Amino acid sequence: MVNLWHFFGLPDPEGNAPVARRRTPNPAEQPVALETAPVAGTESKPKPASATKSNSSGLRPVPLGWTGPLTPDGEPFHDLGMVRSPPLPLPTQALRYVAPDEMKRIHAQSILKRVIQGDTVIVDLRPLVHMDSHQMACRRELKHMGDQAGVEIFALDNEDKLLMIPGLDIVVDMQKRELGLTPLL
Repeated sequence: MVNLWHFFGLPDPEGNAPVARRRTPNPAEQPVALETAPVAGTESKPKPASATKSNSSGLRPVPLGWTGPLTPDGEPFHDLGMVRSPPLPLPTQALRYVAPDEMKRIHAQSILKRVIQGDTVIVDLRPLVHMDSHQMACRRELKHMGDQAGVEIFALDNEDKLLMIPGLDIVVDMQKRELGLTPLL
């Protein structure tokens, strides 16, 4: 009995060999031995049965160098799950999140290096909730750093506590000015 995999013409993943079924002989596939008298001047040789069977079966030959699985009929089976793609290159730009450290400082020079490399930096000043003057000092320091790098600094919220500094060669659309979930609602 043939299992489900062989019914659809797929190789069995468990490796069970198909059970050979008995076939009734087809008269077209059987070699016929005819006794005929040779005609003078011609010599005919009978073709072997294997040559006529492989030509009449209609199977495509296995491509040279094929190492993949074969169907029960002997045709190459292209398993799309086995496709090997080359490893993806490492990204050169990233999105960075920066918050004040335990001493409530923002390291603007480190941010400047990342922005020049092309990274987009999100600076979160929300941990400085009760320090309005310190928030303003951090904003001024970031503004000075943005002027050095030649980039603009964008506020992502209404309180200017979540700031975005795009990296060099990053395009920011300033026409729509739609932030957050408000446009979706």
